[in-house]
Amino acid sequence: MLDAMNRVETQRYARCVEVSKRVSFDIERDVIRGRQFDFGKKFLPDGLSRIDAIPFLDAAEKRFLSQLQGRTYANIFGLVERFIGAKMLDVSKAHWLGDQTALEALVRFTDEELKHQEMFRRLERMAAAGMPEGYHFAPEPNAVAAAVLAASSWAVLGLTCHIEMFVLAHYHSSIHPDANLSELWKDVFLHHAREESQHAILDEMEWIREDARLTPEQRDQAVNELIALVGAVDGILQTQAGADAAYFIAVCGRPFATDEAGHIHRSLLRAYRWQYIVSGVQEARFRNVLGSLVSAAQAERIGAALAPIVADVGKLH
Repeated sequence: MLDAMNRVETQRYARCVEVSKRVSFDIERDVIRGRQFDFGKKFLPDGLSRIDAIPFLDAAEKRFLSQLQGRTYANIFGLVERFIGAKMLDVSKAHWLGDQTALEALVRFTDEELKHQEMFRRLERMAAAGMPEGYHFAPEPNAVAAAVLAASSWAVLGLTCHIEMFVLAHYHSSIHPDANLSELWKDVFLHHAREESQHAILDEMEWIREDARLTPEQRDQAVNELIALVGAVDGILQTQAGADAAYFIAVCGRPFATDEAGHIHRSLLRAYRWQYIVSGVQEARFRNVLGSLVSAAQAERIGAALAPIVADVGKLH
């Protein structure tokens, strides 16, 4: 029975390697292709930016705010891929003297995350060249990565699985169907999603492998750590929403009343909470994996911790 399970796992790792080779891309040759962003079009689709929650903006202002959110969206992924790549490199140690197909899959995963970080750094430079000065991305990637990696592997793998599953949900439900986005921005996330498809599979496999090593007491502590990590993500979102709101108001070209400025800030925070937390925890694929690993009491504890964020996001509707 165990040998059969191991063969199935090896086949899944092999499939990830095969697809990774097939969809692999070069940043310049396959994505950028000598192009620049089209600032006459949106970057982030309305289904993610939730711009309709700010009814007093005109069409040009909504387009610019989608570009601002799209810039932050790329920077957030560059940030999280710093700790994801490091964690996968760490996880690969379990396969060093074992399943070499699994090792190859995780090494390729790490290499792709390094490539994605470089791609998002390139996008930031391109966005900076076409947008007014004054934008600030608040979190420092190495400091955030160090804080995340201090948590248990179970918690970090859970957060990683959550992130890479919502990447796919965002692309397929919102980015791909929207024909009104900057073609370059859209192509970036097409290629990103293609490689992240394999990452999500590997995340799930490694999270389940890690879970099997834990005692009930260790798992219960790991659940607490995952809750704390999501809280830390929310703290980052609160800071960045404030920075982005201040930047938008400063460069928009017209004054806003105090209540309008507050509305912009709250709407950005709710949009970011939707993008980086709620859309992931509501994704069926993630819920199924998490539900298979935690007890009913632990699931209830996670739900209670998320409830205020979910309720706040609900105010967008």
